[in-house]
Amino acid sequence: MKLRFLFLILFSHQVFSQSFKEVELKSSIKEVTVFLQGAHITRKGKVNIQSGKSALVLKSLSPHIDEKSIQVKAKGDFTILSVNHRLNHLNELKRDSKIDSLIHLVDVINEKLALGNSRLEVLKIKESLLNANKSLGGQNTGVSLTQLSQAIDLYDKELTRIKSEELKINSLASDLKEERSKLEQQVKDVNKSKDLPTGEIVIRVESKNGLIGNFDITYLVANAGWFPKYDVRVKDVESPIKLKYKADVFQNTGCDWDNVKLKFSNGNPNQSGVAPELNTWYLNYARNTFYDKNTYGVALGNIRNVSGLVVSADDGGPLPGVNVVVKGTTIGTVTDIDGHYALTLPNNATQLVFSFIGLTTKEVPINNTRIDVRMQSDVTQLSEVVVTGYGVSRSSSYRKEYKSEPTKSKVVQTTMVENQTTVEFEVQTPYSIKSNGEKLSVDLKEYAIETLYEYYAVPKLDKDAFLIARIINWDQYNLLEGEANLYFEDAYVGRSILDAKALTDTLNISLGRDKNIVVGRQKVDEFSKRKVVGTNKVESRGFEIIVRNKKSQPIKLTIFDQIPLASISDIVVSPEELSSGKLDEMTGGVTWELELEPQEQKELMLTYEVKYPKREKVILE
Repeated sequence: MKLRFLFLILFSHQVFSQSFKEVELKSSIKEVTVFLQGAHITRKGKVNIQSGKSALVLKSLSPHIDEKSIQVKAKGDFTILSVNHRLNHLNELKRDSKIDSLIHLVDVINEKLALGNSRLEVLKIKESLLNANKSLGGQNTGVSLTQLSQAIDLYDKELTRIKSEELKINSLASDLKEERSKLEQQVKDVNKSKDLPTGEIVIRVESKNGLIGNFDITYLVANAGWFPKYDVRVKDVESPIKLKYKADVFQNTGCDWDNVKLKFSNGNPNQSGVAPELNTWYLNYARNTFYDKNTYGVALGNIRNVSGLVVSADDGGPLPGVNVVVKGTTIGTVTDIDGHYALTLPNNATQLVFSFIGLTTKEVPINNTRIDVRMQSDVTQLSEVVVTGYGVSRSSSYRKEYKSEPTKSKVVQTTMVENQTTVEFEVQTPYSIKSNGEKLSVDLKEYAIETLYEYYAVPKLDKDAFLIARIINWDQYNLLEGEANLYFEDAYVGRSILDAKALTDTLNISLGRDKNIVVGRQKVDEFSKRKVVGTNKVESRGFEIIVRNKKSQPIKLTIFDQIPLASISDIVVSPEELSSGKLDEMTGGVTWELELEPQEQKELMLTYEVKYPKREKVILE
């Protein structure tokens, strides 16, 4: 039944198109607006339109076009009757030109291996000739010691030369075979998508006279996107922070973007625009209450970085260009040519989302620092011809443009444009991006920002102190949450997260660890006791926190610790000694704000007491 239905669609399409003369409309990509997921393509082209009815066909397009998004604008004295989208399964996408160079390299390696094998055969013949002539003299004729010594030296010299050359050839052959294996894997990866169909857009027009028609065609395409990334550079704690805003852009749409004008938008057209509504909340006893486990996350603990390998479940081969995103954030990356990825995680990250057109999207909980994924093919995608009609539409939006001050170190000129609901960065310099899933870094903006520097330590969790840059009024820069490469005093010190989703007026950026500030926390046995008072147990805990500034300049350091909070009335927690620390009674957090001179050391005490029924057990640190 399904095949009959498809046959009827194709047959009716062929009958309908008989009265329309098909003409190829050649076009090229001029502009691309890259969203966090997906891209908006603008093509321009012109064609000679004959009098009567014609079907103008844009060929060799991406198979990942969202047909609902197609819009056509045209200039000329003619009428657009319909706009259709279809997949052509007879024509495959042209492969990237690098496939030819890869095959050529494989051929060169095969030639070198063949020459090596030929040389080995010659050496074997030479060795056999030496072995055949080892006998000296005849049956009745002896040889002198001098002749024997000369013969042994000659045999040893020649055989050593043969064996040495054989070892070199075999070693070179081993290296060549390993290199050939890698190249063949790359060729295999490129050829994986060779059976993808091409997308086509058919524009049916009618004209009274022959003329030239100019067309602007726009549409959304999947398998493209960008991730916000940052370079944070600090010369010293007396200088402003230099923040470089970058876009890691990738595309695997099947069509190269050659010398196009790029825009980067913080919008996501794939995300639902429907405003949420609260349902009535009915309170009941716990035994009658059921929870949706999917709405509650699991704490990450100390996992701050994650990496792994993404492979195909069909053949186990690596999958390049797979989109890897921390769920609910703009933090993400794409897998490299070998299927590997690495990400720095924000606080409270619970899941990674792996997606690629043609593969089933997979959500994986973050429960380890290494997460390997096997992705299944999605047989429901790209399996049928789609023919849908759409009329011509035009759109407009209110745009307010702001001019930002140029900085001396800016490489690429960009303009920030604020639309009604999104922000775009227009890159003035055209870019070319191949359809291979590889990341290309594009500089968007660079800011010199006055910053307050403070040191921060949580000795209960980590014995190092962290330098924090506090940016005031940061929301004027339209930043997004993303990974940041940290450079302090011209040295790379690691990666961090720029938490642009914070609702506070001050944005805190962790600039990494400072080993010249020593922080220690140890349990003091004198204050760690247990006793029974009446029907209750009373336990106490005490900790000494030691801080030392080994730097040559004074510093401001904020220390964080905590005491537990009671969740039931039978448990009573009482702070004893906090060394002038500030206690937040709502959270149990204790804060010390210290000023340390060079080489100065300070000791802090944290002690508390817990009382609870003696028949119960409470776990304390």
